[in-house]
Amino acid sequence: MKLVVLGAAGRMGRTLVKVISESEGASLHAALERGGSPALGSDAGLLAGIGELGVAVTGDIDAALDGAEGIVDFTAPAVSVDIARRAAGKGLVHVIGTTGFEADADAAIRAAAEAGATIVKSGNMSLGVNLLAVLVEQAARALGPDAFDIEVLEMHHKHKVDAPSGAALLLGEAAATGRGVALADHSVRVRDGITGPREAGTIGFATLRGGSVVGEHSVILAGEGERIELSHAAGDRTIFARGAIKAALWAKEKPAGLYSMRDVLGLSG
Repeated sequence: MKLVVLGAAGRMGRTLVKVISESEGASLHAALERGGSPALGSDAGLLAGIGELGVAVTGDIDAALDGAEGIVDFTAPAVSVDIARRAAGKGLVHVIGTTGFEADADAAIRAAAEAGATIVKSGNMSLGVNLLAVLVEQAARALGPDAFDIEVLEMHHKHKVDAPSGAALLLGEAAATGRGVALADHSVRVRDGITGPREAGTIGFATLRGGSVVGEHSVILAGEGERIELSHAAGDRTIFARGAIKAALWAKEKPAGLYSMRDVLGLSG
């Protein structure tokens, strides 16, 4: 499968290039970077530390997508929306690991899927986090809001720009689904000053940033006299890249539409 990597000179981009080179059934078709990037013209394989691949980093989106079958994208919401629209026009697979989407950007992604793109979008591409989300949903369903409070705790490296993380929101959504409520109506993102007692049924988020932490997430279900913690720790970005390439290969055989990693991993329903 001929894949285009967006943000090929970044940390995730370089990891994706490496994983694609190691993945059966996938090949690097093009490596894209923003205009003005010092990486333009460099060999993507050399940037990734795996030797020459003969694929130069380019800023020409049209040329990169010509002849491609799929796009792997861990960039920014505005970029992902633009690429999704282009993917719809060409009937391409678009795997989106980008996080930090607002409601209008999410709507644009859904519209692109309806217009002809095969999109796999997830707040986290790892098998472990998506399995954790299933467990959180089951636990939230079993343990009612009157008896157990739910808090989502996450920590990432100091360069991460969005908060809460996509994975934290994925876990919060799972908890809300388990309780049959809308996360937007029950989430608490900030606590400061005299907040008063915790409101029953809310789902709290705590965000930590620092150092080089790849990603750590815990969902705490706190009851009277007992506490349950469901956790996942990522030690290497490779797990996200492997999940993204798995998603691309899976989506190649699927009709246009919007899918999640739960679909890819057979965890839906």
